[in-house]
Amino acid sequence: MSLRVTQDGDLRDITRRDFEQLERSHTAAMRRAGQFLQDTWRDEIRESGLGGRLANSVRHQTYPQGQNSMNAAALVWANSPKIILSHLEGSLIRSPNGLYLAIPAPGAGKQRFGRKMTPAAFEQKTGLKLRFVYRDSRVSFLVADGTRINKGGFVRQKRGRRRKDGILTGEQTSVVFYLVKQVKLRKKLDFLAKSDGWAARILDSVGFEE
Repeated sequence: MSLRVTQDGDLRDITRRDFEQLERSHTAAMRRAGQFLQDTWRDEIRESGLGGRLANSVRHQTYPQGQNSMNAAALVWANSPKIILSHLEGSLIRSPNGLYLAIPAPGAGKQRFGRKMTPAAFEQKTGLKLRFVYRDSRVSFLVADGTRINKGGFVRQKRGRRRKDGILTGEQTSVVFYLVKQVKLRKKLDFLAKSDGWAARILDSVGFEE
């Protein structure tokens, strides 16, 4: 019995094609891994109630850009890293000037483009002056006198008859901001737990076994 082996084609071309296929497979696997992590992190942010805007700040990119490589890598990052990190760790937030953090009450409303309302922005928007109400060892307030809650649920100036002393008849005082020394954010995100198994998916994509 004899065995005869022949070569069909140039060995260098065959080797080059196989290597290029490996490069394509490896790069595609990295691209899928980056997309998987981005989608997973975005979904977790939305499910945690942190909003689509913060979720969309999570991005990914495969390197080297525009070419296949056996050294391809995927990078996933967030354009709002401090906010993301605070919800990953459950950070303690204090006022930068050592005084109070102003937390808007529901009636405070929003600034343009959905931005969080601030005391200065509220006064500018409504023309109302805020009054400080101190409460020892408890949450203090910024309130607006002579106000009402409109149909949209927001604090607005009350329109009515004035008494001789200048105070509106049936005057109402509304809490616009809660003032606290610090806020402990509850840990809402756990990217590692939600991303469990992504490494195995990469290996499966390129046909390797663990």
